[in-house]
Amino acid sequence: MKKIGVVLSGCGFRDGSEIHEAVCTLLAIDQAGAEAICMAPDTELNEMNHCSMELTGAKRKVLVESARIARGKIRNIDQVKATDLDALVFPGGFGAALNLCDFGQKGAAASVNPAVARLTREIHAAGKPIGAICIAPALIAAILGKEAAPTLTIGTDPDTAAELEKTGAKHQDCPADGFVVDQANKIVSTPAYMLAGRISEVYEGIGKCIKVVVEMA
Repeated sequence: MKKIGVVLSGCGFRDGSEIHEAVCTLLAIDQAGAEAICMAPDTELNEMNHCSMELTGAKRKVLVESARIARGKIRNIDQVKATDLDALVFPGGFGAALNLCDFGQKGAAASVNPAVARLTREIHAAGKPIGAICIAPALIAAILGKEAAPTLTIGTDPDTAAELEKTGAKHQDCPADGFVVDQANKIVSTPAYMLAGRISEVYEGIGKCIKVVVEMA
């Protein structure tokens, strides 16, 4: 059975992984006959109240919060190697641009969590596929933009697309229920809630994305 790494960034779309996207990803991996291996960095995040949409001032652990989505079956990304996996997938949510990297604050000048960057580069160097959902393509651009010039999509937002392209990556517009494949780099991306208004659109795009990732693995 193919093992697909799923990198989570917390639990909640404003300060972690987008839960709908993460669950749709896990479901699509299972439906494709593969096994999801959930992981996250053991770092801190700034807690957001998801009712008021305001920062609370509290800190939470990215790994502990991500374990909520993974039903406790999660690994510290520091301990995961490319040889453990057949592919790697990043669900979206602001956590991907805040906790896995700081693209949300710094744009193209973003720095990336060292373990996330290391594993992504290992997977890419091994010729294994990568899936990126919602804002997560910006993370991939921050890691691989200069060296691989990957073609990615975050949907149709011109400002985010322009910032993404400053990294050396290329942006391609795409609808919520679609996906973009960079065959040369084996990177598949889909906009999800960057554009979607309904969870059914999110699942359609993610389902297509994951199907291709698993087939490439």
